[in-house]
Amino acid sequence: MSRPFLPSATRRRLTQALATAALLGATGLAQAQSTVRILVGFPAGGGTDVIARTLADKLQGELGQSVIVDNRAGAGGQIAANALKTAAPDGNTFFLTHDHTVSILPLVVKNPGFDPAKDFVAVAGFATFVNALAVSGGTPAKSMPEYLNWLKGQGGRGTIGIPAPASTPEFLVKVLADKYKMDLLAAPYRGSAPMIADMLGNQIGAGIGSVPDFIENHKAGKIRVVGVLGNARQAAMPEVPTFAEMGVSGFEDLPYYGIFAPAGTPQAAIDRFSAAVAKVVALPDVREKLTAMGLTVGYMPQQQLHSREQAYTRTWAKIIKDSGFQPQ
Repeated sequence: MSRPFLPSATRRRLTQALATAALLGATGLAQAQSTVRILVGFPAGGGTDVIARTLADKLQGELGQSVIVDNRAGAGGQIAANALKTAAPDGNTFFLTHDHTVSILPLVVKNPGFDPAKDFVAVAGFATFVNALAVSGGTPAKSMPEYLNWLKGQGGRGTIGIPAPASTPEFLVKVLADKYKMDLLAAPYRGSAPMIADMLGNQIGAGIGSVPDFIENHKAGKIRVVGVLGNARQAAMPEVPTFAEMGVSGFEDLPYYGIFAPAGTPQAAIDRFSAAVAKVVALPDVREKLTAMGLTVGYMPQQQLHSREQAYTRTWAKIIKDSGFQPQ
C-alpha cells in the first residue's frame, strides 16, 4: 500500500510538531518523576514545620510529584535562605517561611548572605498570623496583669524566650521592658520548638512566638498565652486580649507566611506551584487545620505576596531604626 504524498513543507511542519510533542512529553515525565523540595528554616516539630508538612502532603496530589520538607534549621532561617539562593532554579526547590527570614533578617544582620530582592522570587502566600506572649506552666500568672505582678515579685527582672535573635519578638521584649520599667532579657533560641520545650520544663518563665507555635500547649493548659499582637483577638483563643487593648501599640501589621523560589526560576514553574498552593489551601481540611493553629488563611498570588513582603519590610525598617538597634 503506497503512502499518501505530502508536500515537503507539510512534512517539515509535521516533523517539527512531533519533535515538540516528544520534547514536551519527556519534560513532563521528567518533572513528574522529580522530587519537589520545600526548605524550612526551623526545626522539625515547630509551627512552621507542621505547616509545611500539612501543605506538602496535599501538594503531592496536586503536582503529581513527591514533595519533601527539608529542614535547614538555624540562624532564624538564614541557613535555609542561603540554601535557596544556591539551589538550581529548576522549579523543584522552594522555601516556605514567615516574615522573619525574608523581611527582618536583612534589616538586622549586616551580611546575611542573601538579598531577597535579587536572590528570591515570590511564589505564593497563604496566611497571616500574630505573635503572642505566653507564660510557662510553672509561672502562677494567668493574665498579663498577673504576669507583671509576678515579675515585680522577682525584683522586676525576667527572661523571655524568643525563637531567634534580632527578631520581632526581641523588639517586643524591649518595648515591654520600656513600657513597664522592668529589666526584661530576651533569650534567643534556634527556633520555637526548643524554646517551648524549655517553657514546658519550666526552664524559662515566658516566651514570645507565633500563635501557631503556642496554640496546642495553650489549649492543653501547659502554657498560657496572655496577650496577642495584631488589631483583633484571635478566633483560636478569643479569651486572650490584644496588646493594643492593654496599651501597647505599634505592632498591628500582621506577619505573613509565604513561599519563595530561587531567582531565575521559570515563570511557568512558579505559576504551576502557585496554582497548586491555591487549590491546597482552599481544601476544607487544610483550612480547618491551619485555622486551628492560629493562622488566618488566605491565598496570595505572586504579585500580592511580593507587595506584602515589601510593605512589611518598610514598616519594620522604621521600627528597627527608631529602636536604635544596630545591625550585627
